[in-house]
Amino acid sequence: MNKNIIIIGATSGIGEGLARICIKEGYRVGITGRREKRLRSLKDELGENIFYVRMDVTKHKESREGLRSLINEMGGMDIIVLNAGISNFHGSDLLSVEQKVINVNISGFVQLFKESYEYFKKQGHGQIVGISSVAALFGYGRSAVYNASKSFISLYMQGYRQKAKRADSDITITDIKPGFVESEMTEGNENLFWVASTEKASEQILKAIEKKKNLAYITKKWRLMAWIFKLIPDFVWNRL
Repeated sequence: MNKNIIIIGATSGIGEGLARICIKEGYRVGITGRREKRLRSLKDELGENIFYVRMDVTKHKESREGLRSLINEMGGMDIIVLNAGISNFHGSDLLSVEQKVINVNISGFVQLFKESYEYFKKQGHGQIVGISSVAALFGYGRSAVYNASKSFISLYMQGYRQKAKRADSDITITDIKPGFVESEMTEGNENLFWVASTEKASEQILKAIEKKKNLAYITKKWRLMAWIFKLIPDFVWNRL
């Protein structure tokens, strides 16, 4: 039987790319996003194994209900990918912008993670995949709130991974840490390196999901950079 997967935040970038590769590999795929026109377009393009619900993750009650509705429509769920996220635009430190990042990347994530965890706990098995970032490994003045939000996601999942191992249910929690990937978030930024195509990143993400990894760097070479980041002392970071 084909597996069911839901991708929260699938109207562009990694989310859309992952939806495409999952359809290609025979999955039944649920997608969400704020842009309903884009969701309908993907449904029309990718066919009958695509299901969708319009969702704004900052509207907590509605987003939880939307996730339940999509699960019911698809007849159950095996994997839920939490990919919705935004950056703080152009390094702005305005409070309203930073609060928006927190609302989406942290509050929205927690609401849907908890809903997913409780569903899989009741079902007895399942996999939750959170898309964090290599940026979770360090603080950075130009994107302090974004990096901090991704660090929160990784540590939150680490705690729940420990919790899941002590539970009766078989729940896998996978932390995906991408580096730079072609997307609307990176478009127009010339100061990037090791930028992966959306297709390549999506293929590696799906492989990590299928192997039920606890942690995967996308692309794989970013594991080396992660090791280097961890070795840099604070007094050096503070001068960068």
